[in-house]
Amino acid sequence: MRGDGDGWSISPGGVRHWGLFGAAGLLLRAPLGTGGSAVLLQHRALWSHQGGTWALPGGARDSDETAVHAAVREADEEAGINAADIRVRAERLTAAAPSGWTYTTVIADAGKPLPVRPNMESVELAWVPEDEVDQRPLHAGFADAWPGLRATFARMDTDECTPSEAAELVATLPRTVDLGEEFVWLHAEPGGPGERAVLLNPPYPPENPEPSGSPNPVGGVGDPGAGRGGAASADARVLGIPRSAVLGSGD
Repeated sequence: MRGDGDGWSISPGGVRHWGLFGAAGLLLRAPLGTGGSAVLLQHRALWSHQGGTWALPGGARDSDETAVHAAVREADEEAGINAADIRVRAERLTAAAPSGWTYTTVIADAGKPLPVRPNMESVELAWVPEDEVDQRPLHAGFADAWPGLRATFARMDTDECTPSEAAELVATLPRTVDLGEEFVWLHAEPGGPGERAVLLNPPYPPENPEPSGSPNPVGGVGDPGAGRGGAASADARVLGIPRSAVLGSGD
């Protein structure tokens, strides 16, 4: 029911959190021309909780809403973001309280930094380069969650893909890739930021195979990181991206 989530959830000891059924916010990324990414941040109105800080558009969930529905709705109400212009990539539970209250961050991408329209809950809205987000005075909850939400930059190397697969892959980029334990902003700009990434599943052979018994730096058989898109060794400076994370689970 629309609006029935507005209200305070009270934990033992009197700690309050906004949202009778929990809350959700939208972490929306968009590409920068250099291969980097920007995140849409809201400068919170001074009258709001922790007013004057920066955070994500978001708010209380209603009883009949999923976290994704609530986050996308709040971004529309607070920033004028149209649901048709974004692509949801993942969601993370980023806070919980003894009362049962939770906060879910929904991660989504836009094809470009979209025009925004602040409402009364915002002093301003801004597309902030990802590596500059933590330079602003952040809402305490968002500051705690940000290290686990921030994306690592990576440049996709398509040289070892077939021409058709390379074309399919590049058409999906840039985008946020969810590797489970981390997020990657994957792009195809040759001079852009980040380490080299290769497509796994099937696992392509490393450029310089390690001696027998050594870990495979790009996620071959026996690499404990291969199943979760694990990063290569520091010397290899290669990030393995599971095929299913960007192209689905096709053959």
